[in-house]
Amino acid sequence: MKKIVIVMFCTLCILSCTKVKSNDQTKELTQLRAEIDSLKKASTLQKAKKEGQIATFLTFQKEDAERAMNFYVSLFEDAKIIDIQRWGKASSSKEGTIMYASFKLKDQLFMCSDSPAIHKWGFTPAISIYLECNDETEQKRLFTSLSEKGTVLMPLNNYGFSKQFGFVQDQFGVSWQLNLQ
Repeated sequence: MKKIVIVMFCTLCILSCTKVKSNDQTKELTQLRAEIDSLKKASTLQKAKKEGQIATFLTFQKEDAERAMNFYVSLFEDAKIIDIQRWGKASSSKEGTIMYASFKLKDQLFMCSDSPAIHKWGFTPAISIYLECNDETEQKRLFTSLSEKGTVLMPLNNYGFSKQFGFVQDQFGVSWQLNLQ
């Protein structure tokens, strides 16, 4: 896999340093860039699988996995969407919704999907995403953003076990614990 990426990268570099003389070359360059991006994504996922990384998987039942993922990625620096696979026309789910997506927040791998089946269960605060915040500014910013259209389960306060703690269920039903030591 690495050899293919290196060869394609070198080819892309050579082509991009050469004057593009025709639409065919432009098209080829665009295709190579897309293939390299795809290989990088596959390489990241393969690495996570190979290393046996544990990831949080979020199952959405209101066709809002993409909105939630984009919202979470917007909250954190260096967050990124790794891969998105969508349901097609001949599927049991609405075309274009998320069959499977992966993204990273603070170097933690997350995955999500829009479930075609509506289950009797949903998200519960008994399982939550815990974040040790770097400072009070970060904690307040995240708490404010996550609680907008959501539910505050425990407001930001000193509960005796840390300097400041807050617990919120966001607009998508996912619970977050935000701690500051």
